[in-house]
Amino acid sequence: MGLNRRDALLAGAAGLGTLASRTAGSAEPTSKPLRIGLLSAAIHGKPQTRNGHTWHFCQYLHPTIDLEAMKTVYPTFYEPFLRVYRNPKVTFDCLPFPDTMITHYFDADPTAAADFCKVFPGVQVATSPEQLAQECDAVWMGDASGFGEDHFDLVAPALAKGLPTFCDKPIGGTPAGTKKILDFAKQHNAPIMSSSLFRHQFGMEAALRMRDSGEFGKIEYVSAALDSRYALPSWMIYGQHPVWSIMTLCGPGVEAVSMYEYKDTCHALITWPDRYPAHAWYGRPTERFEYNHVDVYFQKKLYRFTPSIEGNFEYGHNYEMFRMAATFREMCLTKKEPVPHQEILEVTAIVHAGAKSLTEKGRLVTLAEVMA
Repeated sequence: MGLNRRDALLAGAAGLGTLASRTAGSAEPTSKPLRIGLLSAAIHGKPQTRNGHTWHFCQYLHPTIDLEAMKTVYPTFYEPFLRVYRNPKVTFDCLPFPDTMITHYFDADPTAAADFCKVFPGVQVATSPEQLAQECDAVWMGDASGFGEDHFDLVAPALAKGLPTFCDKPIGGTPAGTKKILDFAKQHNAPIMSSSLFRHQFGMEAALRMRDSGEFGKIEYVSAALDSRYALPSWMIYGQHPVWSIMTLCGPGVEAVSMYEYKDTCHALITWPDRYPAHAWYGRPTERFEYNHVDVYFQKKLYRFTPSIEGNFEYGHNYEMFRMAATFREMCLTKKEPVPHQEILEVTAIVHAGAKSLTEKGRLVTLAEVMA
């Protein structure tokens, strides 16, 4: 055996990764690589020069990387990419994927797109979302810190062609904007995926297995916390993360939200008409940075997790990014959407209902009010 606990866990994670690339819809690798186009969203019109949701999340989809070029173009992340994210010893036995390649990159700033192409050989600068949609088989729109107001214009050309599309959170910025994108995708039979990275954490997968097995009874309560300090504008973007954690575990059908803030922390109580409430906490104090903490109260067990695997945040972060990319790849191959539209829509509505509740002294604001 000769495996310590960490080695055994990493071997298990590798097995899960291999399994993920072969199951989930029984998709088989394609003989011709999937051509994937990346779109980088803006922040109120200002390009995101180093958009982590394209640079980091999508690198698993491309066969090659020039780390020497990265040292010059993106020096901040050269060491993490060398150490973990593009380390050939940390591939989960299936990275990079055998049947995907990034062929085009669009950014409103062509210089930023050109820098991406220097690091990922073979990628071309796209002059527009329309050109990208014409020359690709699937599209990923990444947004690290934006508000979603440009998302429809970026993804509409791909959706109109029926291409499998990832549309980052906050998917539409507002409930109406989110519904517009989802309805447009449905109208054109385009498989669409939107998700928080937190949906794909190693601990989240374990919690879902516990839930689905019934071994510890039903989930009675969930507390999902984000460690970063809170401010209302940040809630509209990053508040999506704990809300996505709750939605993934508890499901849709949310009735109302009550939210309270004090200085740099906030608490949102999320209620359903037919089950226990859940709690989103933004601004949780932490002794050691983990980015998020989730407490899942089953009837017979309390299960707690963070992004880290065996105390290693980089490895856990690598895993959740890989799993999200793998889920997108499966959607491209099977055309089956991994996340129901109702869940995507309710996440946006919960965030906005919480913001409205703040203006009314914590009143329980129904989702119907913000989705009207």
